[in-house]
Amino acid sequence: MSQTAPLAATVADLAEALIACPSVTPATGMVFDCLENQLAPLGFEVTRFIAGEAPDGPVENLFAIRRGPEGSRHFAFAGHLDVVPPGEGWTSAPFLPERRGPEGQELLYGRGAVDMKGSIAAMVAAVTHIPPETGTVSFIITGDEEGPARFGTLALIDLMREKGEIPDLCLVGEPTSVNRLGDMMKVGRRGSVNIWLEVEGVQGHVAYPHLADNPITKLVAMLAELDAIVLDEGTDWFQASNLEVTDVSCGNPATNVIPAKASARISIRFNDLHTGGGLAARVAEIAQRHGGTARPVISGEAFLTQPGAFSAMLAEAIRAETGVEPELSTSGGTSDARFLKDLSPVIEFGLCNATMHKRDEAVAVADLEALARIYERVTLAALAG
Repeated sequence: MSQTAPLAATVADLAEALIACPSVTPATGMVFDCLENQLAPLGFEVTRFIAGEAPDGPVENLFAIRRGPEGSRHFAFAGHLDVVPPGEGWTSAPFLPERRGPEGQELLYGRGAVDMKGSIAAMVAAVTHIPPETGTVSFIITGDEEGPARFGTLALIDLMREKGEIPDLCLVGEPTSVNRLGDMMKVGRRGSVNIWLEVEGVQGHVAYPHLADNPITKLVAMLAELDAIVLDEGTDWFQASNLEVTDVSCGNPATNVIPAKASARISIRFNDLHTGGGLAARVAEIAQRHGGTARPVISGEAFLTQPGAFSAMLAEAIRAETGVEPELSTSGGTSDARFLKDLSPVIEFGLCNATMHKRDEAVAVADLEALARIYERVTLAALAG
């Protein structure tokens, strides 16, 4: 399959072309050439730019738009072309896509088949059947969702605001389905904050503790207090927030030395009863009482796209193509929807996630075809208002 897929290409052909472009995060170059070559013949105006610098960049981003009549509605697809490293032990080369299985049950193998080059291919396939006069359609595509996400979707949002191209609705193609295509969409996500804790002590010989100040003792007490916190019991739409200790270290190789410093890291996933700043302040106060400091990094705030017309039109499209009644969920990790929710109402829906980030990542070709039809239906419904 060439990197430039013809207009008559199937959704599986489009997915193969994208998978064949190695794009471990942060992605640049070839994979964006491939997507541009798929979109430009469909009448999309494509803008590409690179943002950021090492160590978290450079990152390439793509914004493509096909404008409808003046005053028409604007529906946006969003996603990412970067993938996680493939690792070892694949039964076929991760960036040489391969179809296996009998006709009607074929699986397409390759890194990104599920997360999320397959979904992007389904988006492209969907818009090939939608006349330009139906309304405005855009693609918001980044190359760093799987990484720090500093120079991707945030930069794209800035560009769209500069251009005045704000969508009415946005659909992110993350792999949200669990057991079969269509069984779950994400109408929100919990927020995430990581906090680095540190306690300074006084180094000394273990036989003379009165001449030292052991920071580990203070750190252990601090972590015990943090671990005992019950943040909440959950809400109607969100599971309970949780605080987890993810690292403890003092880097002390000697058995007879009280160390001078001890550190730890905690991660909090929180629902919309909290904010990242509020939780960071609460942890900082506890750290200070135990003689320590806290340095927070907020990855995203919790959000909910209130179920209503948008989720209903997506659910109807899913039912029409699969017969499945989708569950509306806020479970799972973070995604770029945490940024896009500041632009417009956003929902995530895509392929089955069983093999994402695993060896031999694969998608059913039939699911790719069904997803393209679902995306076409929801785009038409969204543009019709």
